[in-house]
Amino acid sequence: MRYICLSILFVLISFVDIIAQDTLKNEVISTALKGEKKKWYENFSIGGYMQVRYNRFLETNENLKCDQCDKSIGKNGGIFIRRGRLKISGYIHKRIFFYIQPDFASSTGTTSNILQLKDAFIDVSLDRKNEFRIRLGQSKIPYGFENMQSSQNRLPLDRNDGLNSAVANERDLGAFFYWAPTKTRELFTSLVRDNLKGSGDYGVFAFGFFNGQTANKPEQNNTLHVVTRFSYPIEIGDQIIEPGIQAYTGKYVLPAEIRSSSVKAANNFEFKDQRVATSFILYPKPFGIQTEYNWGKGPEYNPATDSIETKKLNGGYITATMRLEGPKAWIFYPFARVQQYKGGKKHELDARSYDVKEAEGGVEWQLNKYFELTMSYVISKRRFEDSKLKNNTQSGNFLRIQAQLNF
Repeated sequence: MRYICLSILFVLISFVDIIAQDTLKNEVISTALKGEKKKWYENFSIGGYMQVRYNRFLETNENLKCDQCDKSIGKNGGIFIRRGRLKISGYIHKRIFFYIQPDFASSTGTTSNILQLKDAFIDVSLDRKNEFRIRLGQSKIPYGFENMQSSQNRLPLDRNDGLNSAVANERDLGAFFYWAPTKTRELFTSLVRDNLKGSGDYGVFAFGFFNGQTANKPEQNNTLHVVTRFSYPIEIGDQIIEPGIQAYTGKYVLPAEIRSSSVKAANNFEFKDQRVATSFILYPKPFGIQTEYNWGKGPEYNPATDSIETKKLNGGYITATMRLEGPKAWIFYPFARVQQYKGGKKHELDARSYDVKEAEGGVEWQLNKYFELTMSYVISKRRFEDSKLKNNTQSGNFLRIQAQLNF
């Protein structure tokens, strides 16, 4: 593993040397429309979004919660700022791109709305067309379409349990290689820009290494996770589909702060962490389908032995939607999703054991590009157990409302 990392570093040094040999003309970005040149700091883009929610209308069971989803669901949940993101990005050189995204609505568990780093990475292009690139820093792990799809674009208010349980907050520190032809990169961009709920440009092929303990957390062992993904958008007449497959493997250490004092485990709480997933997307033109499923192994609490063990897991979802244009340039996205997950959640207390069956239906109403409202109704049954909460199965329904500001 160390030799692989050294090889990546050597490649980067070589290309940085090539970049350094460019003339000063390459340090500014030409604007063809205006016929002028910009300084590197004038090419930055600043944007973001904010989400405000309330989840407890028509609630039938206040003990139905989802710790990894939205912590304001259920008992003691009130009006909640789910996300407050600021995105800063741009090319400081024609081969060097940077992206920084802090979140002003993070939580420590006792204090809400604190500042936390979400993304901080650079892309170094290995060719003049920017088809081959290496990404370094904290970023999303290329595993799962919905995991990489921004919450700014996603229809259901929370990501599905099945794939999102692989990487809480979807991010980690790592080094990743991405490849996609220029035409395909342009298509990835248009799927977001044209309001078709794309995931963004994470390449046709991805391969990389990451710590495996998730974002803003230190590594706990000497073993890096390895991930790879292949996902290819295909235009068929007026329709666009995107099949994909992805997998990762590594060893995960359950941190002491999310372990009960009584719980037991072998190998100093280090577990196999392996998954493979398939994806299929039919973009909404006007009808769309998004479905994914994954299988694997990971840590899971066993209430019979009050211990954490490596066990099998599986789960996924299917979401159907329509894109409807209304009066006053309004756009409506009615949607329905069903999901299932059975396995552990390694990022929760004692790798909490889950059995989830859930259906959700609603509509996103985009009044304009700056403001949108989403309303959805959830019918859920969740068994979630740890050493402090045994024989715990909760069923219930609730209505959710979210306002989103885009800027």
